[in-house]
Amino acid sequence: MGSASRGALSTAKDALAAEKSLKRETGEQLLSAQRSIASSKQLLALLADPAIEAAEKSALMGRIFTGLEPAAARLLGVLTGARWSRPEQLLDGIEEIGIRALARTAKGASLEPELFAFGAAVASDNELELAVGSKLGDPTAKAALVEKLLAKKASPETVAIVRHLVQSPRGRRIGALLTTAARYVADEAGALVATVTAAKPISETQRRTLAKKLAERYGRDLRINLVIDPAVIGGLRVQIGDDVIDGTVASRIAELKLQLAG
Repeated sequence: MGSASRGALSTAKDALAAEKSLKRETGEQLLSAQRSIASSKQLLALLADPAIEAAEKSALMGRIFTGLEPAAARLLGVLTGARWSRPEQLLDGIEEIGIRALARTAKGASLEPELFAFGAAVASDNELELAVGSKLGDPTAKAALVEKLLAKKASPETVAIVRHLVQSPRGRRIGALLTTAARYVADEAGALVATVTAAKPISETQRRTLAKKLAERYGRDLRINLVIDPAVIGGLRVQIGDDVIDGTVASRIAELKLQLAG
């Protein structure tokens, strides 16, 4: 992300933190607006044009998106009025703030586990992954499938996030989108997401011990996303952001093969 986009996103996060009247509709409407902007190359190019004044862009948003609730309108104005390094990063920014807004309104709901669970279900079922992740799939049909799969099984905020992601993949894999969304949600709660890959499920005691040790190391609470992959053979692979701690048997075998080959 370029410096201009980093600055724009920081400003948008500050604006989100300052909002005192967030509703679920705030996040849902921001995500809906993002999809509408993404569908129009002309509108996206105009909003990303640094030569156009922020006030003019804000006025344009007011004319196009007339039904937004107040907080969503203010946040969209901040996002579209800022300068972004690339048009795609404006879309990323609106999406991130929309997801963060939903996280802030999900009182008592456990969004990360729900997002992780849906991600695991998709990863374990090729037909499901194709149905919700295909670039050629009808967005409305994919959204309806999400509604059917998650009805009464996940919070409305989780459903809203997943419904948006399957409609607006923009060339990204659904698994990666869900992981990123979970990271935004965890960050709003002051936590980090640790993706732990193991050959088989670990016990709840092991999970708590691992989370405690990682929290001590990183100075923040950790949310564990467990991925089962028999190919690792044994041990654990832990990824937190760009940090990777690979203690798997498969990794050690690979290192040994390299040493023998050398």
